[in-house]
Amino acid sequence: MSEDLIVRHCAPTLAGLKTGNMFTATFASKTQLDSEVQHLNQILADKGLRVTVLRIACHAIQNKSSSQSQNKSSRKTSIKTSCKHRGTHCGKGCIRALIYIYRPGRLQSDLDAEEAKDILLRFGYEESSLDGCISRLADRIYECDEFPHEVGLFLGYPPEDVKGFIDLGGRNSKASGYWKVYGDVDRAQKQFERFSKCTGVYLECLGRGLPITKLAVNTKVTA
Repeated sequence: MSEDLIVRHCAPTLAGLKTGNMFTATFASKTQLDSEVQHLNQILADKGLRVTVLRIACHAIQNKSSSQSQNKSSRKTSIKTSCKHRGTHCGKGCIRALIYIYRPGRLQSDLDAEEAKDILLRFGYEESSLDGCISRLADRIYECDEFPHEVGLFLGYPPEDVKGFIDLGGRNSKASGYWKVYGDVDRAQKQFERFSKCTGVYLECLGRGLPITKLAVNTKVTA
């Protein structure tokens, strides 16, 4: 999991502009995944950041024989298959993991908003603790054929935009960028511009040799 991949997908969260970001990465084994996530948590914890895995998909290579009727010969072709797992790995082939990098303090504040609570209750989020909500989100990602729409609440999207997307099925938005906008367009577009600019600046800094430990902003509140 390269620092370029992390910065490319998570720069606004590293900079303290956004609650969280998600991205997928490929690993040779569950051991490698666990080791890299543990390392990221060790170096980013002091910056007020946390890293967790929401989903694991195994990608295996299987051999399939297909007969050719004209010459009665057979050949083997490689077929890629995948299977989803909730925090486990079947041990076959490489794995792709959905990584979630977020700021716990900011996420708790987001989820405590009344409109956010109403949305979460609609989808079975009965546990109010942060870990409980993230666990429920991971279950929802595993259960659903597509991303559960309440995921926007975990990424810092305004609740009114998340609710509008759910209620209207993603249609009739006022604008779109990092998400579809159903509320304050001007505020959203300013955020989109900030996020894009931040990502560009952070990639430039990374290219000049600055590691993510230097790029990550400390937003932890100290007593």
